[in-house]
Amino acid sequence: MTLLYTLWLPIIVSAVIVYIVSTIIHMVFSGWHKHDMMKPPNEDKLMDALRPFALAPGDYAMPKPDSMQEMKSAEYQQKRTRGPVVLMTVLPSGPATMGKPLALWFAFCVVVSFFAAYIGSATLPPGTPYPRVFQVVGTTAFIGYAMAMWPFSIWYGRSWSSTVRSTIDGLIYALFTAGTFGWLWPHA
Repeated sequence: MTLLYTLWLPIIVSAVIVYIVSTIIHMVFSGWHKHDMMKPPNEDKLMDALRPFALAPGDYAMPKPDSMQEMKSAEYQQKRTRGPVVLMTVLPSGPATMGKPLALWFAFCVVVSFFAAYIGSATLPPGTPYPRVFQVVGTTAFIGYAMAMWPFSIWYGRSWSSTVRSTIDGLIYALFTAGTFGWLWPHA
C-alpha cells in the first residue's frame, strides 16, 4: 500500500499532460471528431421553428411519456411511430465560450487521476515496478476516461463511431496517465 498523499505529483502532472494531449487531439487533429454530431437539413428553418418555445438549457426527449403506463399507450406509440424521435441538449444562447468547459475538463482530468491514484495506492506498494503501476493505473484511468461513453450509444442512440473515437481518446489519455504514474511512482 502506498500513502495516497505521496501521489499528489503524478496526479497533477498526469492531469496536465492529458489536458495538453486532449488539446492537441482536438486542435491539430480537428477532423477526428468532426462527424460526432450531424447538421440537420434546413438548420435555419429548424432553429426558427424551435426559437418561439424559448427552451431553457437542458436535456429534452420527444416524445417523452410521463410514466411507464403512458409509454404503453396507443397515443404514445403513435407519436413515436410518426416521429421524429428526438434526444437533444439545449445550451445557453450567445457566443460560444470555452473558459468554463476547459476548466471543468481540467478538473475532470484531476478527478480521474485522483481515482487512478487511489486504486494504485490501495493495491501497490512504493517501489512497484513501472509495468505493474502502468497496468493498474492505466486500467483505472481508461475506465474513467472511456467507459462512461458506451451507455450513450446503448441507450440514447449516439453513433457507435463517435463512441469508438471517444474510447480511443480515453485510451490515449489512460496511456499518458499510466506512463506518468509509472515514471513518478514513489520508490521503496
